[in-house]
Amino acid sequence: MAFDGVTIASIIKELNDTLPGGRIYKIAQPETDELLLTVKVNGGQKRLFLSAGASLPLIYLTENNKPSPMTAPSFCMLLRKHLQNARITGITQPGLERIVQIEMEHLNELGDLCRKKLMVEIMGKHSNIIFTNEENVIIDSIKHISGMVSSVREVLPGRPYFIPETQEKEDPLTVGREAFIHTVHGKTMPVHKALYGTYTGISPVLSQEICYRAGLDGDYSTASLGEGHLNRLADAFFSVMEQVKNGNFQPNIIYENNAPAEFAALRLTMYGDCERRDFDSVSALLEQYYAQKNAVTRIRQKSVDLRRIVQTALERNTKKYELQLRQMKDTEKREKYRIYGELLNTYGYSAEPGAKSLTAWNYYTDEEITIPLDPTMTPSENAKKYFEKYNKLKRTNEALSALTLEVKAEISHLESVSASLDIALAEEDLVQIKEELTESGYIRRKGGAKKAKITSRPFHYISSDGYHIYIGKNNYQNEELTFKFASGNDWWFHAKGMPGSHVIVKSEGKELPDRTFEEAAKLAAYYSKAKEQEKAEIDYTEKKNVKKPNGSKPGFVIYHTNYSMTIEPDISGLQPVRE
Repeated sequence: MAFDGVTIASIIKELNDTLPGGRIYKIAQPETDELLLTVKVNGGQKRLFLSAGASLPLIYLTENNKPSPMTAPSFCMLLRKHLQNARITGITQPGLERIVQIEMEHLNELGDLCRKKLMVEIMGKHSNIIFTNEENVIIDSIKHISGMVSSVREVLPGRPYFIPETQEKEDPLTVGREAFIHTVHGKTMPVHKALYGTYTGISPVLSQEICYRAGLDGDYSTASLGEGHLNRLADAFFSVMEQVKNGNFQPNIIYENNAPAEFAALRLTMYGDCERRDFDSVSALLEQYYAQKNAVTRIRQKSVDLRRIVQTALERNTKKYELQLRQMKDTEKREKYRIYGELLNTYGYSAEPGAKSLTAWNYYTDEEITIPLDPTMTPSENAKKYFEKYNKLKRTNEALSALTLEVKAEISHLESVSASLDIALAEEDLVQIKEELTESGYIRRKGGAKKAKITSRPFHYISSDGYHIYIGKNNYQNEELTFKFASGNDWWFHAKGMPGSHVIVKSEGKELPDRTFEEAAKLAAYYSKAKEQEKAEIDYTEKKNVKKPNGSKPGFVIYHTNYSMTIEPDISGLQPVRE
């Protein structure tokens, strides 16, 4: 999963086929490290998404818009001031560096033509979006890097912009064949490491692909390569570089076990029988590959506080529950004290004064039993003491029985909230979860604050046979789907014995085909804590068989008439409906 220099080259080609001559119509900054540029081109408009996120730096064309903050950040305002209606004149990449240089021209307040550059650096945690003038002086950047942070290069207004040469790698597009063979053979390391460690823009995945095309094991040492091996390696290397120079890209994603495992801008042939999906556009590939990953990363950052609240409450309730179970176990000996008291009332007359024990016949078990005695007390007083112990433990057991049920229900509720946080995809999904935690007393509502406006909606799928399937994202949605939205003959699915979403299939009074049952069960498994398991057991029944106990937590239900199936949590063949 490498966003390497070759991938950047394929993006450059796509952008150059589309954007030059276009004018920047809108500039938005949806997140602190993201930009969304809307460019008017012949025949319509294009959106260019730029991200300098440390975990997911990206650049691609997209059809999708993103909501922006009410007040634009200062970097966004600066770009609007300079680049509103600016014309894109060129998009380039220095060598195979992970850098995109967007050149633009615009008229200033005096009507003079000015040229500016937007430097997009896709370099992991060092990623940045830097705005410079024609002389490569930094006007501003989406991230400021001072000398305290980096001794290599400051990224601050007024500083000169340059590409730091920290790795001393060579440009693979300009190297000659003899120099390539000499350089690679002179390194004592695995062949694939020699490739990506020597040349810019080549990822470990691409270097392994080059070795595979050459018929070599990438883990072999370069010192073990003979002349024939080196020539085959050079042939494969320069064939790949020729593809890059000619813009002959073939974006593709490799799937393993129905999950995307790898992608590249050139066709990956080393994965044998694995499923491969080809794309006409590298932007389409990147958007599909990273969209969900990016959303999950963002939402996890935004849900940190909620997760901490839930985790703290879970730990506290789990400790309380374990303590209560130990106390419950201690009350199990209460029957022994009751029997001691009854036997002392029956046989106590035979105990000698001052005796420390009494051996009597236990008519409950038909065997002898030895009862400890307090020698300072009479047998009847000892019996009374044992009855008092019994009654105390009985009261404790009754109280704990109710308390453990309450705490267990609270643990189940918190686990379900945790599962809801795991499947949340957008900030509006978190709003409803936060409201649930507030109403449950885990978050204090600020004085005068109104109840949050809920805009989150359940997931919506359509089965292969055309039946509508709805999945709750949290406990409130689960309850609404099951008891307000679903009809009696609709079908209800849920992962057995674990937190997960309620899944409703609208039957429309018809008998569901087996395939729809299986697809709904897969969705129930996927949207539950069983998602990472190979298989999950799913309970399903008609909605009319599902009941909610009085006073139970949101989303908690009971049912006694149901079917079950075991199925894989694989929904790769299903796509949600965009509402």
